[in-house]
Amino acid sequence: MSVRPGVAAGHPATAEAGLEILAEGGTAADAAVAAALASCVAETVVTGIAGGGYAVWLAAGSDVAEVLDFFVAVPGLGGPQATPELEELVVPFGDELVHYFVGAGTCAVPGVPAGLDDLWRRAGVFPWKRLVEPALRLAGAGVAVPPAHARCLAMLAAVMTMREGRRIYAPGGRLLEAGDRLEQPGLAAALAVVAEEGARTFYEGTLAESLLALMAERGGLVTRDDLAAYRVEWLEPVEGAYMGVRVQTRGGLSRLVDTLAALPPLRGAGPSDRALALARILAAPPYSGRTYEDTTNLCVVDRAGNACVMTTSLGLGSGDFLPGYDIHLNSMLGESDLLIGPLEAGERMESMMCPTVGIDDGGLALAAGAAGGTRLRPALAQVLSGILDEGLPPQEAVDRPRLHSTGHVVHLEPGFEEGAIEALRDEGYDVRLWDELHHYFGGVSVVAEAGGAADPRRSGAALTLV
Repeated sequence: MSVRPGVAAGHPATAEAGLEILAEGGTAADAAVAAALASCVAETVVTGIAGGGYAVWLAAGSDVAEVLDFFVAVPGLGGPQATPELEELVVPFGDELVHYFVGAGTCAVPGVPAGLDDLWRRAGVFPWKRLVEPALRLAGAGVAVPPAHARCLAMLAAVMTMREGRRIYAPGGRLLEAGDRLEQPGLAAALAVVAEEGARTFYEGTLAESLLALMAERGGLVTRDDLAAYRVEWLEPVEGAYMGVRVQTRGGLSRLVDTLAALPPLRGAGPSDRALALARILAAPPYSGRTYEDTTNLCVVDRAGNACVMTTSLGLGSGDFLPGYDIHLNSMLGESDLLIGPLEAGERMESMMCPTVGIDDGGLALAAGAAGGTRLRPALAQVLSGILDEGLPPQEAVDRPRLHSTGHVVHLEPGFEEGAIEALRDEGYDVRLWDELHHYFGGVSVVAEAGGAADPRRSGAALTLV
């Protein structure tokens, strides 16, 4: 069995943009670039073109993937040592109040434009302008806000409606709700520049000048030298065997390969044994905090069998927007979960992202990735376990209630059996029961042999090429 070509993503418009390019004969790289640009219009509650990310690229016929690192870099090259002015926000996150730092001083050097440009040059066949067209149309017409994005916006309203964001996300003083149209006319202007000048406009063109002017005005740290020095990196994947499949992904903070290696077989396990195993193996690492990281993921497989998985993020978002362009700046320097070691100007920041491909004796078995900060790894591990170990159809594996463990507290979505809940409590866990499937538990997208799947927690969509 081979993987049918298609796209899975965090918003229907994102998936449609990728499928449009696939249907015209574009490669998975072309479709991923078009879909990612569309996500920077349709999914601005959770990602943006001024953020960073990673991709995994698997060429048809190859059994070794490549990891594209276009995550954000620490700013400050060529500039004086400076302590930025940060703004503290308190955001309701479930039942907790979480403290964040935002403002232009939290903006790291963006990597998304450079990453999309390099992926296109490496494996694309369409003209660059053609790949910008779907996103440009979305920006011109506006895009409907799906229910999951509306819930996320309500939670993050304090930062999303700062300064220029108030006009975008609360026009007329009312926060956008599900079904409302998200209007971002500035993004149409920005994408027109991207189409004409190319992605390098963020590093040496019109949008670079706009970013540097905003940094000067609001005390940001990104310098001209930072933009000139930024380069993507192509890396070897880390690999591990799981249920007869070679899982290839990126390393870093994700620890996905180690996690899968530690998971016992769960096929046929009772609800209590399964819950206890997940709580133990999926416990968040000691550096894990309680921050919310705006993230999205998309997966593409084309007719030839090329595959691309891409994860991008803004962090929470700084609350600053490029004037006239409606581009939200990232807040990666304010994300405590990513501040693991010393920050050296020009170096990459840490990340938990783990875009992944699985390869078996027949070739590509699946392409998968997840969003969700510290919930990303356990979300993806539970879905991969469901598909590769327990034999679930991809969408069923994605839809199934999830667990998130901090090592002491275990969060459960509704659907876990009472016996499993009691077993966790008997083991000494503080069990927190949620009343709905929630974006807290990550957002997974998959394209696999048995079909595509997108996460209802993010109002995602999976589309198959006919």
